[in-house]
Amino acid sequence: MIPIFKSSPNNYLGLDISSTAVKLVELSQNGSRYRVESYIVVPLPPHAVVEKNIADVEAVGSAVSRAVKLSKTNSRLAAVAVAGSAVITKVITMPDTLSDKELAAQIELEADQYIPYPLQEVNMDFEVIGPSEKKSDSVDVLLAASRSENVDIRVAVTELGGLTAKVVDVEAYCLETAFTLLGQQLPEHGSGKTVAVVDIGATMTTLNVIHDFDIIYTREQVFGGKQLTEEIQRRYGLSVDEAGMAKKQGGLPDNYVPEILEPFKEAMTQQVSRSLQFFFSSTKYNSVDHIILAGGCASIPGIDELTEEKLGTSTSIANPFTSMSLSSKISAQSLSADAPSLLIACGLAMRSFM
Repeated sequence: MIPIFKSSPNNYLGLDISSTAVKLVELSQNGSRYRVESYIVVPLPPHAVVEKNIADVEAVGSAVSRAVKLSKTNSRLAAVAVAGSAVITKVITMPDTLSDKELAAQIELEADQYIPYPLQEVNMDFEVIGPSEKKSDSVDVLLAASRSENVDIRVAVTELGGLTAKVVDVEAYCLETAFTLLGQQLPEHGSGKTVAVVDIGATMTTLNVIHDFDIIYTREQVFGGKQLTEEIQRRYGLSVDEAGMAKKQGGLPDNYVPEILEPFKEAMTQQVSRSLQFFFSSTKYNSVDHIILAGGCASIPGIDELTEEKLGTSTSIANPFTSMSLSSKISAQSLSADAPSLLIACGLAMRSFM
């Protein structure tokens, strides 16, 4: 029998390196349909990654190697991402008569106007967005640059793990890519909608506002599930690993939910509200049509209902895999539980088909 979905060794593995785990996703495609070929989440030791900066290259490289082994993938090519806070982006206007080669040369000449670092210390790329609305006979070009050290360290841990980094993307754009799947789940398939995607991870909360499938606002702030873990440790005298395990698997005393979990859920909704207020105060927008919760904390039962109740805006939990078929080695239940924290890895894996 000829397989409909073909997993190619040339497909990119989406490799998301977060503060607490290495997350790997591999997709295949047939027509417009995707299939999840493999995925794995491998925990990182404490302080290996601090606020999205890789601090322990050996530990992260080892986790990447373990993820590749456990996923049983045949691919050795990866797409990785740098945090939005490590990237400078600027939309610039260029004549539409320039060839790709001429455009690249012109951008290199002008880049030092927009990048506050010596150009030999940055990795830079650009993409033509389309015709400029401000100036006829011109195109808008998105320029993105990051300090070389941010890129090099991700390439290094990828290679330590036995992979070759073929793409280095920006987390916000990975999320924008994955949102093409999430948007299809919304009324009118998300067309013309303004949607807040709030990713609440272990240490950072990132708000990305997407209007009609384009990111229009991004903001990061320090808040995440680590605070819940630390409160469990403090209250019950557990180690970090024990507290993390108890948080996921249960078995804590009866007072855990009313005295620790519910207050943390309230704090989460306050963070979402605060993030949105920053967005409203700095843009022309005063509302969003929908909120999507992502990140590990989005798996907390009832957080979508509480957010919707407190903020008065329809809210759902991110799952980009809803319409995908699954390889026989994938547990649908496990993938569903992990899905909210796999948006960036999914967006990276989709780069294989772009």
